[in-house]
Amino acid sequence: MVSKFEDYCWADIMDEETLQIYSAYERPLRVGPNPAVLMIDVYQASYDGGQQRVVDVIKEHPSSCGERAWAMVEPAKQLLAAARTAGLPVIYSTGDERSNADAGRPTNRVTMTETDNAYDILPELAPEPADLVVYKQRASCFYGTPLMSHLVGLGVQSLIVGGGTTSGCLRAGVQDAKANGFHVTLVEECCYDRTPISHKVNLFDMHHKYADVMKLADVLAHLDAPLPRRMAG
Repeated sequence: MVSKFEDYCWADIMDEETLQIYSAYERPLRVGPNPAVLMIDVYQASYDGGQQRVVDVIKEHPSSCGERAWAMVEPAKQLLAAARTAGLPVIYSTGDERSNADAGRPTNRVTMTETDNAYDILPELAPEPADLVVYKQRASCFYGTPLMSHLVGLGVQSLIVGGGTTSGCLRAGVQDAKANGFHVTLVEECCYDRTPISHKVNLFDMHHKYADVMKLADVLAHLDAPLPRRMAG
């Protein structure tokens, strides 16, 4: 029987020996104090072509994650609405498409979607006036951006994270968040990748090493309750 700690999307691919090896990481899961929501790279290029199978949509839209990206839109809308109701800061990251941002690609992908709106945040998840948008040139939204300054200025101690891709920019941002001392909660239904195997393995790995993966319902319950705050003094 799978424990509650491991009862996530990777449960169908992890054998008993693997779970035993990683059992030392088992711990209570939580949303940390003074949280902000960070939506990583929910930009148009990942959703181009609509809710098609990825193997089909990439023929015309090579950066698209097709149906797998679209599957997180409704859960992400719920998370964003709850965060704003609770008064949490909401921050987005996206690619820097300015003409002076020619610093190479964030990954080794050869073919990418090259359109004028490729890095626009998906309208269904669009930022509101009070939200912040961080523009980046590398996989991690911390590298070479003012994100850290924003978080410190807002008094943020922990992050609730969604976006994509799980194995790429999402993971890079989560690892840097952990390295910079933030508690990270990853919302399972609000993350996506191109293939199930890369999604599941990377969520599993981050859950054990860098973040608490939690169900959307559990995170929403935390946001609906009084949130833990940093002690003064």
